[in-house]
Amino acid sequence: MSITPSTAKMTSALLIVDMQNVFTSMTTTCLPNILRLSTHFKTHSLPRIFTQHGHTQAELTPPFKNQLVRKWGPSGSIAKGSKDWELMPDIGPLATENENPIIHKNTYDAFINTNLAAVLEEKGTERVVVCGVMTDCCCDTTARSAFNWGFETWLVKDACGTASKKQHETGLNGFGYAFGEVLETGEVVKQLS
Repeated sequence: MSITPSTAKMTSALLIVDMQNVFTSMTTTCLPNILRLSTHFKTHSLPRIFTQHGHTQAELTPPFKNQLVRKWGPSGSIAKGSKDWELMPDIGPLATENENPIIHKNTYDAFINTNLAAVLEEKGTERVVVCGVMTDCCCDTTARSAFNWGFETWLVKDACGTASKKQHETGLNGFGYAFGEVLETGEVVKQLS
């Protein structure tokens, strides 16, 4: 797969995944690039959409019906309304300006049990540019799902973060092999200018 003049002109939306307080330690290197992408999309009047992962008290109470809560347990899951659940201080104001959509999700895939596909379609989106955390969990899963929904999908490698370099590279390699382009922030900005 490669970027051609016809695909470079597709209507793009930036999807900023789960930039929440619980993941702060994973965002040291990717946060400046996410902010750069957000500014670029805003300047060019392109949609910015945010996701926020969390579980209700009912989901955190046995019997656990949510697969992630079963896997990680209630203490390893993000409770809606908690400090960990809140968007990071650098991201929260971006999400609320101009009434940017915030997609609330409770699984890795931001398309499952949400209105994300409808929001993207309403905005005329042809390409989804994915960044945020975790590269190999929510970013990769959501980006693969975007591909399966029929969107051209880019995963921005220096605007994603996760728990380790190995996990980061594994997520990027798997996505790049079969689903879409893996680009750096500078390449995305150049292609969309």
